[in-house]
Parts: sequence; structure tokens; C-alpha cells
Amino acid sequence: MNILEVKHVSKFYADHQALSDVSITVPQGSIYGLLGPNGAGKTSLIRIITQITRADIGEVLFDGKHLKPNDMYRIGYLPEERGLYKKMEVGEQLLYFAQLKGLSRQEALKRLRIWVEKFEIKSWWKKKVEELSKGMQQKIQFIATVLHEPRLIILDEPFSGFDPVNAAIITDEILKLKELGCSIIFSTHRMETVEQLCDHIALINQSKKILEGSVKEVREQFKTNIYEMEYIGNFLNLGPEIEIEEVKLYDNDHKLVVIRSEQNVSPNAILGKAINQVQVHRFNEKLPGMHDIFIRLVSESNNLKSLSNN
Repeated sequence: MNILEVKHVSKFYADHQALSDVSITVPQGSIYGLLGPNGAGKTSLIRIITQITRADIGEVLFDGKHLKPNDMYRIGYLPEERGLYKKMEVGEQLLYFAQLKGLSRQEALKRLRIWVEKFEIKSWWKKKVEELSKGMQQKIQFIATVLHEPRLIILDEPFSGFDPVNAAIITDEILKLKELGCSIIFSTHRMETVEQLCDHIALINQSKKILEGSVKEVREQFKTNIYEMEYIGNFLNLGPEIEIEEVKLYDNDHKLVVIRSEQNVSPNAILGKAINQVQVHRFNEKLPGMHDIFIRLVSESNNLKSLSNN
């Protein structure tokens, strides 16, 4: 079951095309990473999903039906550019946002008590937003985003302004929301966070989607046939199809090697040859990280566009 389906969406602003035939599918109960460099079209797509703007071409389905205005009561959105009223008190502001999302004042207060205790912010209740640090303001905006218990939560750079401790607190809350059945679209430039949190990703560059899939599938797709092996022994000959690129010597016998194989050589074949010669302590494949994949695909996409324009 998918909570959100974006189908062949395009968006134009005067002579600029912000999105070109973009389709994505967000599975129910998943954390979905929306990735791309600045100006790629991520924010334009988020604004269409949140109904701030409309697509010029294409359609958006929410929970299997065409997206409609009332669906915003079931969607929470934390924008990259924060939308708090700086002269307004924290408590008053949170109550105001909660009631905009359809909660009664009584129900909003009940839920806010839980979040105030959880984030230890009781002393902030009467403070004006402008008195708070950027990280504190971010906590307030996060609460406002999730307080109405939306089915779909969209977080645009949610860790901006957070120190590592508070970033870890928000990470834990995101994972708890997922456990409760929420679906989360997570837009970020932090690739280490993508690997830590996301189940699925889409990469947008220059208005087009250039990659989509589960994080595991994407990493497998771009594997480089490089392995690490730790062993004890003196001599290792794995054959002409397998190259030993680097050897680190711990002592006379204990070694760590980096191995590169041709594509048609399986890990089992490499390991089988090795264990007949040495005592293998560890053997693992080095899959590329999301950062490396991101840089590679964006560079290739930009080079292709440059060639086509010449």
C-alpha cells in the first residue's frame, strides 16, 4: 500500500521548468528520502504535495485517492524556511497551529503536555519565539508539525540548527513516529542521515528524477565488486580475475587486504579460493555509500546535459 503517488508531474515558472515528468511512490509506513542538490526541484515538488502550488501537468494521489484540500489535516509539513511568529509566545503559537489543523483547544493542550514533558520545554511556554535559539525554535516547529498526528509527515532539512544531542532526540522521535505507522518524506543534504533513517530514496537533479528505489537496492545497483578480507597467513594468490589492491600488515601473519574482482566473479568464489590458502577471519563487501552515489549520479547527469546543450 502506498500513502503517496506522484504521477508524471511537471511545473513551470515563467521560462523556468522546475519539474519535468517526475513520478515517485512513497510506501505506507516508510521513511522516504527526497534527495538532490540545491535548485533541483525538491521544494517545488514538496509545495505541490502540500498544495501550496499546483502541478501544471500530472496528478498526486494521497492514500489511493486524488489529493484534495481536506487532506492537509492528515499531512504535517516542516519547511526548511521556518514559519514561526517571532513575537508570539510559544504556548499560544502551538495552540494556534494545532487548532488550524483541526484540533480543539482541549485536545491540543492534552497532547502538548506530553510533548512539553518529552522535550523538557515547560519553561519555554510563556517565552516569545524570538527569545529562543535556532535549535529551540526548531523543536517548537517540529511539535507543531506532528501534534495533529498526521498520516504523512514532510520534513525539509529537519536537523538544521541542531547540535548532535538534539539531532539525536529528533531522530528518535522520527523513528517512533514511523513505528506508530506514520509515513515520512525526508528532504536533506546529509547523506549519513539518509543511510541511518531512510528505507527508500528518490534523487532529483535539474528538474528530473534520475533514481528511485530502496536504499538497499540502490547500494546494490552501484556496487563496485570491492571486498575487504582479514586473514592470517603468508601467501595469497586468488587468480588473474581478482586483484589485490592494498595490503595492511598488522604483524608477521595478520593482514587486511582490499580486493577488486571482475563482475562475473562471485564473493563465494573469492572466499573459496582464499580459505584454501589462509585462515580467513573476516570477509565483507564494500558497498558504496549514499554520498558517493549522490555525487556520481549528479555529476553524470550534469555532464550529459552539458553535452546535449553543446
